Amino acid sequence: MNKAKKKWSFTSYCYLIPSMLVFIVFLFYPFAKTIYLSLFKTNKMGQAKIFYGIGNYKDLLSSPSFWNSMKVTLIFALIVVVGSMLLGLVTAVLCNKAFPGIRFFSTAYALPMAIASSSAAMIFEMMLHPAVGIVNKLLGLNINWLNDPNTALYCVAILTAWLNSGINFLYFSAGLGNIDDSIYERASVDGASGIQQFFNLTLPGLSPIMFYTLVVNIIQAFQSFGQIKILTEGGPNESTNVIVYSIYRDAFFNYKFGSASAQSVILFIIIMLITMVMFRIEKKGVKY
Repeated sequence: MNKAKKKWSFTSYCYLIPSMLVFIVFLFYPFAKTIYLSLFKTNKMGQAKIFYGIGNYKDLLSSPSFWNSMKVTLIFALIVVVGSMLLGLVTAVLCNKAFPGIRFFSTAYALPMAIASSSAAMIFEMMLHPAVGIVNKLLGLNINWLNDPNTALYCVAILTAWLNSGINFLYFSAGLGNIDDSIYERASVDGASGIQQFFNLTLPGLSPIMFYTLVVNIIQAFQSFGQIKILTEGGPNESTNVIVYSIYRDAFFNYKFGSASAQSVILFIIIMLITMVMFRIEKKGVKY
């Protein structure tokens, strides 16, 4: 009996080998190689040549450009996370009740998740064109939105928030579907207004899915790249030079693979710490 159990256990582990190989090749090895390269100065082919220790990290921490990219990334992530979650929540609540044309509106609100960021960025670029763009035409302005350091970051962040709102709409719609309608009926009988029902019933009922959505959106915001590459390329004056684009620029333009790897490690640590803190807060909230 024990032999059969051991044989079954060994066989079950064998089924994990293909997936583990995929993880090793595409996740664990690149991660280990990134940490390794962050300790070296490299040539233009990305090969480690001179051991530099923590020198790359010291250079980054003393670089004004790196700290600017961190500041830009935090502002960008804040706008994207708040904007995408708010937009997804509002649209989900609007489509929570049955009314004529609800399928059309549900499809329209979920559509951003099906649009490639590069395609959306190209359309957005035409809309914000200073001469023929529809935004300036409607507002009666003459602003070069994407070439102005005061507006470029906000434009890219708004586009990213809209792109992320589609999946948030689906998350919140699923969460709203799990809330029992009877509690709204009882609240209405007791005289609760729509706003009171939203804050006292809807938001608490969505708290689990809202926490998950918040974590996912933070990670996505820190990893946004395509729309920044197409719209601004980190400019003007590094006003949209988020850390992901800074990694790309150092690696494939300046051929500083060691510095780019060090930035990647720092980005990983930041995302990991934020996620751990959020899970700790969520657990304390549950205990409370």
